[in-house]
Amino acid sequence: MKRSAPRGPLVSVIVPHFDDLVNLDRCLGALESQTIARDRFEIIVADNGSSCGRSAVEATIKRRARLVSVSERGAGPARNGGAESARGQLLAFIDSDCVADSKWLEEGLAALAESDFIGGRVVVSVADERRMTPTEAFETVFAFDFERYITQKGFTGSGNLFVPAKVFKAVGGFRTAVSEDVDWSRRATALGFRLGYAPRAVVSHPARRDWSELRRKWMRINRETYGLMRQSPGGRLKWAGRTLLLPASALVHAPRVLRSSRLHGSRDRAGALAVLFLSRMWRFGDGLKLAIGAG
Repeated sequence: MKRSAPRGPLVSVIVPHFDDLVNLDRCLGALESQTIARDRFEIIVADNGSSCGRSAVEATIKRRARLVSVSERGAGPARNGGAESARGQLLAFIDSDCVADSKWLEEGLAALAESDFIGGRVVVSVADERRMTPTEAFETVFAFDFERYITQKGFTGSGNLFVPAKVFKAVGGFRTAVSEDVDWSRRATALGFRLGYAPRAVVSHPARRDWSELRRKWMRINRETYGLMRQSPGGRLKWAGRTLLLPASALVHAPRVLRSSRLHGSRDRAGALAVLFLSRMWRFGDGLKLAIGAG
């Protein structure tokens, strides 16, 4: 009697990684505790040339995942490398510093029945809710608002993304030197694929703790967003116009700080407001440098 070939996993969970072994261990631990059967999904850690070396990454993985080495630098290429080696019919992307809720995979897969690709919800975690730094307070209010990204801006972040492998192949991989999440989502929707939001597919992401971490984040985002925007007609003018509005936008968004239920007391709100105005003024100056070609 002819035996049927063994079936592969339904889902391939792809985790890009670079020099973050502590958080990678936590991420994998949460993935091991998912509510769906363990034989229904595989985990692929796409390491981006960590300085600690392959053996250290393997020791952290402890056979919980399959390790793939990706030489091209960047989270996008790492995700692409993981996707290329995936055996699942569906792909689930999560970052190595994120912790998935136990029902993350279950809820994400269920949401794919309604859309061609979906983004889940990201909650911001802090070291101590009672002693937030000003930057943590700011991030708690403004960071990782996937619902707004998806329902108002038409893109999803790649740190909580579910997509069938055939759709990912049709769209192509993440590109570098541009805002990869926005670019990939726009290419997908341009092909007619429908984007949905899955609020019950939840992962947590740690807040940046200080201004230097937040500034590095915005320096990267500014350059990636500018790289994508300048490819469109009139993109440089649109960038300049958006940049000029940044100082005023701090006033527009200040009520979100005052209304936030995540902040406790005047200290947290004052800190979040201070970082809001500081970050918008810094982005204003950096955006002007990019617009005139000095960034």
